[in-house]
Amino acid sequence: MILRIVHSTKIENPFKLTEKKTRNINIFLNWFDILSQMLTLLTDLFFPNLCPGCSRILMDKELVICLGCRHHLPLTNYHFKAPEEMKNSLVIRDAFKGATALFYFRKKGKVQQILQHLKYKNQQIIGAVLGQGLGAELKQCSAFMAVDLVIPVPVHSKRLKKRGYNQVSTFAKEIAKSLGADYIENVLTKVVHNKTQVFQSRKERWRSVQHSFKLTNTRCVLNKNVLLVDDLITTGSTAKACLQSLNKGKPKSVSLATIAITDTVFH
Repeated sequence: MILRIVHSTKIENPFKLTEKKTRNINIFLNWFDILSQMLTLLTDLFFPNLCPGCSRILMDKELVICLGCRHHLPLTNYHFKAPEEMKNSLVIRDAFKGATALFYFRKKGKVQQILQHLKYKNQQIIGAVLGQGLGAELKQCSAFMAVDLVIPVPVHSKRLKKRGYNQVSTFAKEIAKSLGADYIENVLTKVVHNKTQVFQSRKERWRSVQHSFKLTNTRCVLNKNVLLVDDLITTGSTAKACLQSLNKGKPKSVSLATIAITDTVFH
């Protein structure tokens, strides 16, 4: 009889960290952290974060907009103190359940500067910060508590391709998060590529946008409390055209929220 004796041998785990390996890794991580901090300092030195409202360099704890501008931004507080004032100024009047804007828009003012950075300089974080602020306030307002669905006013595919983003998206997304509502982008589609409306009258704006939007997702708005979100209300024509298309889907209600509203709406 042949007996086979197998000797057990201890196999070294190649992944086990020795004290020397651990020390080397810690040294590497420390150097990496130092280099990262140096890179951040150099970036801040040559490419500092500037406030979009006044172009001042932001301090460490200032987020996107400096404290000076925040204190001087012209808040409307429509959703708190005058829920009917903005709604009644939009020609459509009782068509919206509720309507509000975060700021008043004045030419060459801070709000105009902030919107230009959001719209043309790809600073989408501005929309996110403003959306968080307005969303937190709308949670406290009865006219907006029951919102089921938040949708942004769409931009035409040509403009979306050129700009690369819808300037309203981040603002609308954060409002939806605050309200616990769904956020869907493809509910409305802009089917007409309008030229600039800056110098158009109220009637001219309405003629140019009244057939610009198409409801492409009827099912998701049926019997829902919808919040339509835009960046700026000038005459209310775009909001009215969107509402006209949304109503084809038979929503329970439609409300409106924007970053800003111009004085021309009231004239």
